[in-house]
Amino acid sequence: MYDVIGSPTSRAIRVLWMLEELGQPYRLQPEQPQSEIVRQHNPTGKVPILIEGDHKITDSTAILTYLADKHEALTAPTGTIARAQQDSVTQQILDEVEAALWTASRHSFILPKERRVPGLKDTLNWEYNRGIHNVMARRKGPYLMGEDFTIPDILLTHCATWAKFAGFDTENTDLVPYIKHTRARDAFRRLVPKKG
Repeated sequence: MYDVIGSPTSRAIRVLWMLEELGQPYRLQPEQPQSEIVRQHNPTGKVPILIEGDHKITDSTAILTYLADKHEALTAPTGTIARAQQDSVTQQILDEVEAALWTASRHSFILPKERRVPGLKDTLNWEYNRGIHNVMARRKGPYLMGEDFTIPDILLTHCATWAKFAGFDTENTDLVPYIKHTRARDAFRRLVPKKG
């Protein structure tokens, strides 16, 4: 049994989705970043945190990679060219897509008001769109790496959902049908029941 600490509206949703895909039992302890409980487990105050026995893992991508490798699913095997290519797409999503969203969030509500630069959002929206275009240009099939759903698909779907709530516009015509496809997976539907 895994324990996950974090809010389902944060990057913790990535870990929950992975666990649903893997069919692994877990308990969610909903906590917001920087809460006292979160800081007891992670001095940075960031979520998610995965607890397995006496061990704690932080950072959503590290957790996804650990779970995928451990359960030999949703990833190419370690030490293969396919894995190196998958890791390349993963890093590209983090560098070119998520970074723009994270910076926008920091300058919207995370940083102290006197440190925020609200005018950055237009530039960050442009960066986000450039990143989406670059990632989608590498897509090899219905999923980013081809026929198989893998870690990068969880990351990109989460980022695109985050972007929508952050008010970022997308200019990439392939993104919306791709996101509809990934969000139609049974594991995601169990996690976020369809409303109405």
